[in-house]
Amino acid sequence: MSATRSATRAATKTAPPVRRENPLEMFVWQGTDKRGIKMKGEQAAKNAHLLRAELRRQGITPNVVKPKGKPLFGASGKRITPGDIAIFSRQIATMMKSGVPIVTSLEIIGEGHKNPRMRKLLNAIRADLESGLSLYEAMSKHPVQFDELYRNLVKAGESAGVLETVLDTVATYKENIETLKGKIKKALFYPATVVAVAILVSAILLIFVVPQFQATFKSFGADLPAFTLMVIGMSDFMIQWWWAILLMLVGAVVAFIMAKNRSPAFAHFLDRAMLKIPVVGQILHNAAVARFARTLAVTFRAGVPLVEALDTVAGATGNVVYEKAVYRIRDDVSVGYQVNMAMKQVNLFPHMVIQMTAIGEEAGALDTMLVKVAEFYEQEVNNAVDALSSLLEPLIMIILGVIVGGMVVAMYLPIFKLAATI
Repeated sequence: MSATRSATRAATKTAPPVRRENPLEMFVWQGTDKRGIKMKGEQAAKNAHLLRAELRRQGITPNVVKPKGKPLFGASGKRITPGDIAIFSRQIATMMKSGVPIVTSLEIIGEGHKNPRMRKLLNAIRADLESGLSLYEAMSKHPVQFDELYRNLVKAGESAGVLETVLDTVATYKENIETLKGKIKKALFYPATVVAVAILVSAILLIFVVPQFQATFKSFGADLPAFTLMVIGMSDFMIQWWWAILLMLVGAVVAFIMAKNRSPAFAHFLDRAMLKIPVVGQILHNAAVARFARTLAVTFRAGVPLVEALDTVAGATGNVVYEKAVYRIRDDVSVGYQVNMAMKQVNLFPHMVIQMTAIGEEAGALDTMLVKVAEFYEQEVNNAVDALSSLLEPLIMIILGVIVGGMVVAMYLPIFKLAATI
């Protein structure tokens, strides 16, 4: 049994380890202190009577203690995001390194969290710890929030008696990965914004602006230029069939999401196609390499066997192409190949990464070298995203200028033609 697990049980041995049947409820209270100053606040408690007693013990005379009202919308709170888990990891790592028992740490973090779902999750983990389960076993009940990699690292930390150190490593890892995800989303957001804005502006011009000019052109009774007739035809089509176009767009988005989630072949095709997009594809390549290197470094440093670590790392790369490559590396390593040789066979990783891995294996410092690789490629992603942002800002103006300017020219061509005949 690990030292951390023993400490956890020792902290709760004064009371029999029973599961809490009465969950905590949030109350709002108002009262006065010994100086007669009015005070108010929120606090979790089993019931109002216990909260009144606790306030009196603190020297506060409670006047009002009532359950906190639930909002009309979103009463259950927002969903728990990976960012929430990253923040939680840093909080509990900091508290445990400061000597705060894990059960107490979970109680403090849970009561101070604004998201009811996160508060409920932490209370459930704390109750499991008080009933005698390990942190790994408690987190295994929540696989959506704590993925296989997270749970395996916690398990390794508990087994080695270095849970505090491992949690600090996990917190740093989650923060770096979330930062990297944010950079990737930023890189993909700009092109999507350009397309969305272009479609929206075009639709507004075709539906609301062009018909105004069309009514004026009819009064001329003259032949219109071909370019103007084309824009008017597009406007008539949009006005008549806008609902069908909208349904097709929504249907295409829904079909795309369903195909990506349910069809491995389509997901593989999509990820491979994304890697071939100019500029964006290189960012995704670098991001996948950075995530592979950092995840493998963290798991290997935590004491997870290499083959098992590679099995866990595959799903953390964020790309199906790299995921399959890592599974192939795992199979090669399991039969005796060195990691750098196995990486070379998949023909996907840059030469520098393979050489750094080889040096790390020879020197017995694979985790250190992989961390350096991760830091290098994370910086590459940062630089590429900044460059892409600078490139796309004028590109957005050019695209919108072409769309808006083209329609303006199409609408004014008949006027110029009429003026030339006068």
